Amino acid sequence: MTHRPITLIGAGRMGSALAGGWLKAGLGGRIDIVEPRAGDLLQGWAEAGQVTLNSHIALADILVIAVKPQVFGDLADEIAARVGPETQVLSIMAGVSLATLTAKLGTRKTARAMPNTPGLVGRGVTLLCLPEEAEAQVEADMRALLEPLGSVEGPIGEDLLPAATAVSGCGPAYGFLLAEVMAAAGIAHGLDPDLATRLARKTVEGAGALMAGSPEDAATLRRNVTSPNGVTQAALEVLMREDALPSIFVAAIGAAIKRDRALSEETG
Repeated sequence: MTHRPITLIGAGRMGSALAGGWLKAGLGGRIDIVEPRAGDLLQGWAEAGQVTLNSHIALADILVIAVKPQVFGDLADEIAARVGPETQVLSIMAGVSLATLTAKLGTRKTARAMPNTPGLVGRGVTLLCLPEEAEAQVEADMRALLEPLGSVEGPIGEDLLPAATAVSGCGPAYGFLLAEVMAAAGIAHGLDPDLATRLARKTVEGAGALMAGSPEDAATLRRNVTSPNGVTQAALEVLMREDALPSIFVAAIGAAIKRDRALSEETG
């Protein structure tokens, strides 16, 4: 893990997930967080001396930008005041291109990453995107910064980042939605709401743990639990119809990609 000091701009859910992963990796005391609306979690970290909050503007060593892309334009001048000749910038903003970062912040030392929220418990996956001219040491530094959150994929081309983000960056929400709709379906068929919620949540958690511990791919694991002409097959025949889950996910990923590209145009 890198021991360079980190300045984090923005500490919403994703920024907090990043900071939490760094703290678990032993970076306490090396993190400066800029977040005007610091909640109890950040205040607790600051009171314990693990982070500093809203310090005076100074040039950063590593600068991580985790604000909403829609507000980046308004904050760009303030953020740029923390960027010096040696500052390495890492953005986790969807839709804000490397070219836009360079133009707004006045540096070519930029990189993009898209982590997901399971990074808070060290089980995330992060996509890494670097400029073509980035040196090997930059990749090593960015990987060291991101690995406490889980696995790091890439570097991948910026043209592929919207599609990859739609799968992994948005993906936890899909998993949570699955547990949500499974519980709702159980309730619709007579289960007690608390029982249905527990069953759905624990089942999704267990399936994820089984997949994490198995060398087999998801399709094989699915087939392994589907007895011919059994009740699981009956359910899957509905879910896997041509107009059901497979096509819905293609459309959903497409919608996410479209929004990512729209954000790029809005912030460019």
